Amino acid sequence: MNTLEESAWLLVVAAMWGATNPLIKKGSKGVELIKEDSAFSQFLAEFQFLFFNIKYLIPFLLNQMGSVLYYIMLSSTDLSLAVPLTNSLTFIFTSLSGRILGEKPESYETLLGLFLVVCGVVLCVYSKS
Repeated sequence: MNTLEESAWLLVVAAMWGATNPLIKKGSKGVELIKEDSAFSQFLAEFQFLFFNIKYLIPFLLNQMGSVLYYIMLSSTDLSLAVPLTNSLTFIFTSLSGRILGEKPESYETLLGLFLVVCGVVLCVYSKS
């Protein structure tokens, strides 16, 4: 697999992670209201709340599928490309997904940071190819 193909798969991973992060956050709302007497019963109550909450469970499973794909890609991809590319693009996809879901708009500093991240990713990909 060449560097551009690897980068495309890592982009898919970043999109899976980034798109599901705001959905997981939104789907888990209410778990903080659960109060039980012991740590074990607290754990069970929170687990039950999340496991049977379809708004949480589906994005979580998609996120975990992205993690499996990332693990597979790490076996054949240079770590100096995979880690910065995937993590930085995940930040961008999380920001875009959050914005689509109605979270507050980014500041100019955040937008500048997103632009610089894209520039860095382009440099990483093309310096490896």
